[in-house]
Amino acid sequence: MSTVFLVHGGLWEPMDAERFWRTPGIVATLEARGVTVLVPDRPQQPGSWAEEVAVLREHLPQEPVVVVGASNGCSVAALLAIEYPELVEGLVLAWPATGGDPVTDERTHAGLTSRGASSTVADELLAADTLRGVRDEDLARLGIPVAVLPSVPENPSHQRKTVDALLGLIPGSRELPGCPEPPTPYFPPHKDELAGTLAAFARRQS
Repeated sequence: MSTVFLVHGGLWEPMDAERFWRTPGIVATLEARGVTVLVPDRPQQPGSWAEEVAVLREHLPQEPVVVVGASNGCSVAALLAIEYPELVEGLVLAWPATGGDPVTDERTHAGLTSRGASSTVADELLAADTLRGVRDEDLARLGIPVAVLPSVPENPSHQRKTVDALLGLIPGSRELPGCPEPPTPYFPPHKDELAGTLAAFARRQS
């Protein structure tokens, strides 16, 4: 079975791999299913998406992995797949953060600057086609298996329209069963199903 490389959510907030993936039990449940799991931390106050990609590139092993991006981590996950196709054999975009939505972007921009990001950095991080920081034309050229996992129910930060846009944009992509995103209080009943879904996707790439 392929190694799974988990990229947590968050953007300029106190979020890390421990809180997003380990505390909700996702890592342990995947490992119990025989999956090798890598759970790096993203930079907490990045100046750009390129900075995030450079940091996570250092954690990628030499053997190809299945990358699972979560929420805003979908941007980093997709960029890793685009820039290092020899190291990424499958991609899951889970609970993709909605980009290019004026109301959501205004609220997120205010949150970023309130946490210390400059307006310039906030503008750069929020610049979007479908995913923040990723060009649609690059997503459309992905030549690996891609799956999209929606937030169910949808919410302003993780809208259904983003899932539909990605499925229409990325050739051969398919939808996985959705659930609430961790670490929200609505997630725990979905832990086992999510782990099973991710393990099955990884198994198909090995």
